[in-house]
Amino acid sequence: MKHTDAGGPIAIVGIGCRLPGGVSGHESLWSLLEDGVDAIRGVPADRWDVERYYSPKAQQPGRMNAREGGFLDQVNSFDAAFFGISGRIAEQMDPQQRLLLEVCWETFEDAGIVPESLAGGRTGVFMGACSQDYGGLQSSPSELEGMGPHSATGTFMSILSNRLSYTFDLRGPSMTIDTACSSSLVAVHLACESLRRGESDVALAGGVNVMLTPQFSIALSQAAMLSPDARSKAFDASANGYVRGEGAGVVVLKPLAQAELDGDRIYAVIRGTAVNQDGRTQGITVPSGAAQEVNFRTALADARVAPRDVGYVEAHGTGTPVGDPIEANALGRVLATGREPEQVALIGSIKTNIGHLEAGAGIAGLIKAALSVYHRRIPPSLHYQAPNPDIDFDGLHLAVPTATTPWPERYARAIASVNSFGFGGTNANVVLEEPPGTRGETNTLPAASTPMVLTLSARSETALKRLASAYAERLESGPVDLEGIGGNLALRRSHHGHRLAVVTADAEDAAAKLRGYAADGTAEGVTAGNARTSGGKVAFLLNGQGPQWYAMGRTLLETSQVFRDKIMECDAAARPYLDWSIHEALLAPDKESSRVQETHCLQPTMFALQLALAELWKSWGIEPDGVAGHSMGEIAAAHLSGALSLDAALKVICNRARIQEKADPTGAMMFVALPKDEIQARCDQRPGELWVSAENSPRASTLSGRREDLDALESELRTEGVFARILRVNCACH
Repeated sequence: MKHTDAGGPIAIVGIGCRLPGGVSGHESLWSLLEDGVDAIRGVPADRWDVERYYSPKAQQPGRMNAREGGFLDQVNSFDAAFFGISGRIAEQMDPQQRLLLEVCWETFEDAGIVPESLAGGRTGVFMGACSQDYGGLQSSPSELEGMGPHSATGTFMSILSNRLSYTFDLRGPSMTIDTACSSSLVAVHLACESLRRGESDVALAGGVNVMLTPQFSIALSQAAMLSPDARSKAFDASANGYVRGEGAGVVVLKPLAQAELDGDRIYAVIRGTAVNQDGRTQGITVPSGAAQEVNFRTALADARVAPRDVGYVEAHGTGTPVGDPIEANALGRVLATGREPEQVALIGSIKTNIGHLEAGAGIAGLIKAALSVYHRRIPPSLHYQAPNPDIDFDGLHLAVPTATTPWPERYARAIASVNSFGFGGTNANVVLEEPPGTRGETNTLPAASTPMVLTLSARSETALKRLASAYAERLESGPVDLEGIGGNLALRRSHHGHRLAVVTADAEDAAAKLRGYAADGTAEGVTAGNARTSGGKVAFLLNGQGPQWYAMGRTLLETSQVFRDKIMECDAAARPYLDWSIHEALLAPDKESSRVQETHCLQPTMFALQLALAELWKSWGIEPDGVAGHSMGEIAAAHLSGALSLDAALKVICNRARIQEKADPTGAMMFVALPKDEIQARCDQRPGELWVSAENSPRASTLSGRREDLDALESELRTEGVFARILRVNCACH
């Protein structure tokens, strides 16, 4: 990856998450948010006996006053072999580590980044976490005998981030942040700072929380922080506490300039971030409105955004009677600055859908805000019936959306803020806006008109069948950019040992073929098998003149930036040796006006075409282990091998072409479908007139000589049924 200047805005180019309500990615999360789904449910039986620890009253010794929460469907499943981890190590690993590994892989895939491409590079990892339930289980007195050699690395908080760096061989900063409920948003702030300083080229930022034991819920109940009816009613008059939730969220971050250069999909642009602390308040868990106000203003100043331009704030919004008014009034005081009375700012909280993920809360809010600016719609905040009387909604021009709301047209850009604070007093704020160039764009999908290849791979045949079924479902779900999917599968996915390829020009046809493979392990139009683990090298053979035609390379010039850029580079580098343009020669509208049959134009043009094709293959991940050249192709091969610089190679080919153009035009060359020995006998019958100039293959040869002699031999051979053809060259150049 080419490195651009550090500093400036940061792009969110990948999103991964596992959240309550069956959310397994940002698409299912967006559906949950827009549909207003309440994902809170009863405590799963495999976590703890809710009846044993429940009491309807708060602050009962050894009891909790909540029976529900935001739970994942599963936290005990993990494909250890996929990550090269043994079963014994996996058993001693905190499920939070396992969850982050899986979500990070999914985030890489969403970003279109092959994890192996980051190995050894400066990729930073910044993860928020504070729950140590699994460590508590392993270290309890009754389990001490069962602790193993991997218990320490399996349960220490530092390893949550370090495990990711180790598994993917990432060499940038790696740290786990614990500021309680603001941990993951602080992690985003630190990741952005690392990118801006040039310390990291790419960054993973996120957070995780898993609830395995009742202890922390009991502690929170003793502090009267939990909602007895298990609903986070953010900013509502009936707010009575928060609901615990679990899950993980991760984003891939890059400098905006680099993301645009790489052609990444950009969900949102982080314009500014800030972190501060409450200091001494009435109690260590009591937030400071003044500190949050200062922090929000600092983030806006860093983003160079005026408060009146912020259309939505994804607030911490826990639904507590103390925290909600402090936060909303602090945010409102900032937002009201310079704002017209009719210009209302919306404020909401994802906690009303999925609960409070504690260390993972900030990243959940950031993902919601990023999707909101990306789609230019604001999902509803649930359980809002009547405004909290301690929040000055009217005076501060605030409102809570209770239905999906289009981003108001009066805002030139969709700009949002994400606010988060920890119960120890650490505040974080991130200001983000919609990606560049999205306003007013349509989502028209290109129609596939030619066959293309869809490639899938997995670590086992069973997994490959499941993947085929999943992609069939995706192709059947609605309009898709089939060409885009094919490109991403080939270029922006890791390729595992079990592979299949489908040739298709139609999404419905592709889905049917994939369904067939998923059902039977074979299907017409599907090629499947195992990749070779060793052997097999790639060689490029660069041709001589002869196969040229006026429109060669035309489609690639029109559709491939990589191909076009190389042609233009050769064109510019050849100008000292030519008085015409290679690029223009390739754009001739018809055969009659084309100059590519003229030797002095043909050879430099063919040379540039060969290099552009090699560059295109390189961009697809295919580079030769060796190169060879035939005739003028030897010069392009010499450059690709490193033997000649581009300038030297162009100097050779341009001078060669000019000299050959002036050669004796009575000479010619002919291809003959006969082995060398047989055609040599024919040449011996015409001594001094014909020569075998190339042995093409065991059954094909090339002759050189006077054109009139070759014409006579061509007629003779064709009479005998032997294929022979005079080549399109201006002289006997071999």
